[in-house]
Amino acid sequence: MSQEAIVLFAHGARDPEWAVPARQVAAEVQRLRPDVSVSVAFLEFMEPTLADAVDAAAAAGARVLRVVPLFVARGGHLKKDVPVLIEAAQAKHPDCRIELAAVVGEDAGVVHAMAVYAAGA
Repeated sequence: MSQEAIVLFAHGARDPEWAVPARQVAAEVQRLRPDVSVSVAFLEFMEPTLADAVDAAAAAGARVLRVVPLFVARGGHLKKDVPVLIEAAQAKHPDCRIELAAVVGEDAGVVHAMAVYAAGA
């Protein structure tokens, strides 16, 4: 296994079909980065949790973990809850570097793609 892992982090929902897009993104990331372990984790209602995903990646040998929030904007969960989760994961795995990426929905390319879609272009 690579020493790098990417954890796509989504909110989660009670309906299992809700996770399909996140898993599709994970499959595409894995296609783009076959050298890196890619997984999906959820804040609530679904598994694995972020802690579980970080534990699994670290156990498999990852030493650099990039957590990518699949959220449209940085709201309350990302301002309050997620930093606590990242801090706890980092404390549990001091031999790993856990990086929290910017929220995917705030990336200029993603904003543009959503605008193109909304415009019907």
